[in-house]
Amino acid sequence: MARYMEALTIERGGFRIDVPETWWEFEVRPESRDDSIRRMVSERIATRPELAQYRDVYTEFLRKAAADAWKSGALYCGCMAESFGGDTPITGSVTVSLVGGRSASGEPLPTDPAAIVSQLAVKEARKQEDSWRKVTTVDIPGVGQAARTYGIEDITVPDDALKRTVRAVLMQTFIPVPGQEGKVALVAGSSQVLDLADAFFDIFDAITSTFRFAE
Repeated sequence: MARYMEALTIERGGFRIDVPETWWEFEVRPESRDDSIRRMVSERIATRPELAQYRDVYTEFLRKAAADAWKSGALYCGCMAESFGGDTPITGSVTVSLVGGRSASGEPLPTDPAAIVSQLAVKEARKQEDSWRKVTTVDIPGVGQAARTYGIEDITVPDDALKRTVRAVLMQTFIPVPGQEGKVALVAGSSQVLDLADAFFDIFDAITSTFRFAE
């Protein structure tokens, strides 16, 4: 799977994707993201004063999500951070990256969904607390077939010298880019709220189904 994670530099705006209105959408570029996040948090709290107690939690989560997205080569990041009466907000994120990969001989890797599926490893959980991953294909309306992985996975913390991991609900959908050999749009949804895994799989699937390439 790592062979499909090479980030490519492209012009932003080659795609569109929809997220629920309650989500936070912002630039991931370092020069603009902090001001954008600060402004959005203030605007949200102005309309929902009961969220004021979570200002620092929201701001820290959104900044980290944006920074991690940028480091991974993402061009888009949308996040949810909502309070439903518990001690901490429920959080999750969706990122979009345009990525590609090459074989050992330097040839672009195939982007046909069946070919990508053959390169992605299924992981079975031997015990209830183990991580796991399933691999499949999905049909995205107006786009076509795409390869997908989903499961509970251990993700390496970016730039961590100790190579520590965090366990998360993770769905990744690899959408072939028309007319561009070896390139796919990677739509990745993640959340560390493991108890709501099934609900997040549904949310991530619904958001990914809105993905479209720009005309």
